[in-house]
Amino acid sequence: MEDGTGQPQPAPREGTNLTPEEQQRLTEDIIAALKTVYDPEIPTDIYELGLVYKVDLTDDRDLDVDMTLTAPGCPVAGEMPIWVENALSSVPGIGQVKVNMVFDPPWTPERMSEEAKVALNWF
Repeated sequence: MEDGTGQPQPAPREGTNLTPEEQQRLTEDIIAALKTVYDPEIPTDIYELGLVYKVDLTDDRDLDVDMTLTAPGCPVAGEMPIWVENALSSVPGIGQVKVNMVFDPPWTPERMSEEAKVALNWF
């Protein structure tokens, strides 16, 4: 699920037992946690860069995340998923976190939010 800027929103699976209020709180907290993880080569967080493709939230409050890198040969390819897992695991009420590294579709600068483009002077 995406917000109005094209960035993914945590999406509860169908038939969820999460209340709308709990879904809203978890969504906000998950996005805030994702925004604490930065690509070390680009001074912008991974959420605004568009590196997070999918965030699924289960009834057990577990997360399944698909993310990518700006380039498959990124020097932190082995570390970044751990950073994301640690950030999301710190969200109150979240159970287990699984981060999947995917490269299809490949990341392009068009995935960046307007906020990221402004921060990087990318017009």
